[in-house]
Amino acid sequence: MAGAFVKTQKTHAYFKRFQVKYKRRRAGKTDYRARIRLINQDKNKYNTPKYRFVVRFTNKDIVAQIISATITGDMVLAAAYSHELPRYGLEVGLTNYAAAYCTGLLLARRVLKMRDLDQEYEGNVEATGEDYSVEPADERRPFRALLDVGLIRTTTGNRVFGALKGALDGGLDIPHGEKRFAGFKKDDKNLDAEVHRKYIYGGHVADYMRTLADEEPEKFQSHFSDYIKKGIDADGIEALYKKVHAAIRADPTMVKSNKPEPKQHKRYNAKKLTYEQRKAKLVERLNQLNSSGGADDDDEEDDE
Repeated sequence: MAGAFVKTQKTHAYFKRFQVKYKRRRAGKTDYRARIRLINQDKNKYNTPKYRFVVRFTNKDIVAQIISATITGDMVLAAAYSHELPRYGLEVGLTNYAAAYCTGLLLARRVLKMRDLDQEYEGNVEATGEDYSVEPADERRPFRALLDVGLIRTTTGNRVFGALKGALDGGLDIPHGEKRFAGFKKDDKNLDAEVHRKYIYGGHVADYMRTLADEEPEKFQSHFSDYIKKGIDADGIEALYKKVHAAIRADPTMVKSNKPEPKQHKRYNAKKLTYEQRKAKLVERLNQLNSSGGADDDDEEDDE
């Protein structure tokens, strides 16, 4: 269209008033809208910490932490990791729903032991899959924390709710509903405890093992190679998880690693040179250039 004029929207005034978002928001790591609601504390509670039950997943690990926010930064009260589970007898499948439950249970028992509440609040010793909330005792109230899921999509059956269920059964007081646990049926609007129990004890993994073993033996051999090496079959998975839960309750304390420190630490960036080193490097480069230039001149003279 002749003579059409498009007005620019981002004027000088727009850029003059533009406010850059926080670094972790730009990187897509922190939802500050959710965070401010989780850490906001009533002023009449003075310096009382407000704890969050933080669950994060990596490709090979599950990280569960109890964190409180301060002006100087977040303070971690306690942490548990799924890479600790081999100490309790679980050496394979460290990122599934059942492992998330174990990690949440480990953190809950660890925190309560730190606060001398582990005898007062035993939690739900036998995981039945039903929803469970800790009841306050006469003397001390249960340890309370709020679930922090970060940027995870909170779909029904997500592993983060496996960790939540582990923490609840471990004796922590975390406000929640049953709608997102594995086994919740939207149509009936109730939780199928049997399905949820199956996920807690790795029944979904056992079913997949049986299906693959029957239909695709080659894929089964590669997919479950670690299980086969450890001698774990589909029928023994539930018993394995029961032993792990019992071992966690028996001793939830964190053990310091015996791994020796590396003699030489890896560097992923160039070491910063001093002024004298930079100066010497420059002189060396200039000498190399001069010598190569002199050699070229001699060659030209020989040609003549």
